[in-house]
Amino acid sequence: MEAQMLSSIQECLPGPPTPGNIWSTLGLPSRGTTLHDVIHRGLPYEYFNLIASILQVERKVISQAIGVSPASLARRAKTGRLNTVESDRLVGLIAVFGQALSSFEEDVSAATKWMCSPVRGLGSRRPIDMLCTRVETNAVLDLIGRLER
Repeated sequence: MEAQMLSSIQECLPGPPTPGNIWSTLGLPSRGTTLHDVIHRGLPYEYFNLIASILQVERKVISQAIGVSPASLARRAKTGRLNTVESDRLVGLIAVFGQALSSFEEDVSAATKWMCSPVRGLGSRRPIDMLCTRVETNAVLDLIGRLER
C-alpha cells in the first residue's frame, strides 16, 4: 500500500532538463510527409518509453494520456510498434509538450509540472489528461498559444 501511494505521488514529478528541441531529441520531424508516413507505419514502441523518460512520468500516465489500455500496451511491447491511432496520439502529446517546453524556456521540470497540474483555462483539468482526442489536444495547444501572447 505504501509503495502504491508513493508511486501515485511520483507519477507526475518533473525530471531533469533536456537540452534542445523535443522533436530533435526524439529524432522526429515536427511536421511534413515524413512524419505522416511514420505515424501511418506506427511509431516504434521505444518512443513510448523515451517520452515517459523525458517527461519523467510513469509509463501508466503516458498510456492513460494517449488512451492505451495496459493489455494493448503489453501487445505493442511484443510487436515493437504502436498502431496508427496510438502513434497519432503520442505525437499529439509530443506536440503539446514541445509547446509547453518552449513556453517555459526549455525547462523540462516546469513544463512537466504544468502538464501534470490542473489548469484553470482547461476547466481545471490537467493538460496531460486532455490528449485522447484531437479536439482536446487542440484546446491545450490553443491555450498555450494564448498564454504565450
